[in-house]
Amino acid sequence: MEKLVITAAICGAEVTKEQNPSVPYTVEEIVREAKSAYHAGASIIHLHVREDDGTPTQDKERFEVCIKAIKEACPDVIIQPSTGGAVGMSNEERLQPTLLKPEMASLDCGTCNFGGDDIFVNTENTIIEFANTMNKMGIKPELEVFDKGMVDMALRLHKKGYIKVPLHFNFVLGVNGGIAATPRDLVFLAGSIPTDATYTVTGIGRHQISMATLSMVMGGHVRVGFEDNLYLKKGVLAKSNGELVEKIVRIAEALGREIATPEEARCILGLS
Repeated sequence: MEKLVITAAICGAEVTKEQNPSVPYTVEEIVREAKSAYHAGASIIHLHVREDDGTPTQDKERFEVCIKAIKEACPDVIIQPSTGGAVGMSNEERLQPTLLKPEMASLDCGTCNFGGDDIFVNTENTIIEFANTMNKMGIKPELEVFDKGMVDMALRLHKKGYIKVPLHFNFVLGVNGGIAATPRDLVFLAGSIPTDATYTVTGIGRHQISMATLSMVMGGHVRVGFEDNLYLKKGVLAKSNGELVEKIVRIAEALGREIATPEEARCILGLS
């Protein structure tokens, strides 16, 4: 079985310090959390950025400052900016980080209810626009899917030439409005993609560790971090993203999955 690629989603756009005081807002805090995850074994940092007061932003300059600072602290880490941003942002806002030409970026493959009145909108034309932009900039998309129909959309757009091989998916399970975080559903998603594609699994909240463990057993890869889950275990807040990565590394070692370095992750995902 190939080595395990660990992604750390260190802050997201929605979680707050009121929920967990360790959620990073400032550049210094974001670097602190990236370092903690990297040194624990993460080879990819999935990056949202915030203003100092915690307001989510897709501002190119803010991303540039954060990416430069992370690279100074973790020179070989893969930085994967989000183009999802926050609910309600325009396509133009969301695409700003692609102007920095990162190695990877997230590409959301469909529209999803996010609870209450929140709808995360990604029309077919939006997905094509984002894919075309990433192709132009030489950016590898991580295909974010919250339900089976989004896998189908990604594969249709691949057949039309908008999304290039090798394909890499991120299955997000347990979002209110998306596919459930169950073994049945993860097996279903993994069986719905080409055999030469790779995938990462993101379990939301209390499902983070169980879905990550199942992914490791199935040969997939793993995403953890504050964006998706703030707790180390029931009732115990994680003190850092590094703590969450360390927990995954311990489980991986027990299962016999070696941890990929950033350079090994680049080879596995077709970045090099």
